[in-house]
Amino acid sequence: MSYQHILVTQEPDTKIAIVQLNRPHALNALNFELMNELLSAFRAFAKEPSLNAVVLTGNDKAFAAGADIKEMATATSAEMLTNGYLELWDELHTFKKPIVAAVSGYCLGGGAELAMVCDMIVASETAKFGQPEINIGVIPGAGGTQRLTRLVGKVKAMELILTGRQFTAEEALSMGLINKIAPVASYLDEAKKLAIEIASKPPIAVRLAKEAVLRAASTNLNEDVEFERRLFALLFATEDMREGMKAFIEKRKPVWKGC
Repeated sequence: MSYQHILVTQEPDTKIAIVQLNRPHALNALNFELMNELLSAFRAFAKEPSLNAVVLTGNDKAFAAGADIKEMATATSAEMLTNGYLELWDELHTFKKPIVAAVSGYCLGGGAELAMVCDMIVASETAKFGQPEINIGVIPGAGGTQRLTRLVGKVKAMELILTGRQFTAEEALSMGLINKIAPVASYLDEAKKLAIEIASKPPIAVRLAKEAVLRAASTNLNEDVEFERRLFALLFATEDMREGMKAFIEKRKPVWKGC
């Protein structure tokens, strides 16, 4: 298939596919079109018996710097609840085959949530993670409050989400958020090696093992993500959300009113 915002390749003589987010001019910001293309590709992968694992990556400068703020800035609460955008992360979470994220540069907001939907993360030394949504008057809305808390614990997730600060690959590794760190020149190769090793295992056993691990880590996750999504949408009725996103687009400091 032909895509505008992603590149899809299959490694020769392997059972893995590589999906590269391809909006470099926007630091791979996740707009509706990109996410729909991503899901279209993964739906095709699910039906391909010769494919046993997927590597999801961006480029050296950015895995994905977040959701496309310009696309959301004028949305209402009702629109965010009904437009289906956030549910795209849910569908990716149900993909049965293992996904390895190869992350370099910015991995923020929706980009960090996308990486956390993957089953394993290999990061470059330059990777910068974060959930900065608080800085534009909202909260993570694609599972970030729930997945980050399950991965790193309550107190650390609380700090990271309420401050919105970025953190390094070394800190991500120490928290258990990622699997390993590699140089920029080789992080993608390391992710491919991991995916190829997993793809060489018996595919039914791998699929059921993934399902079992996710069940252990995801008790009530669907309900909790839905709760997060409703809180996220509620914030689209606030003046602070309008000010935060407008300030982000205008590249200035926001002035909060608390309403």
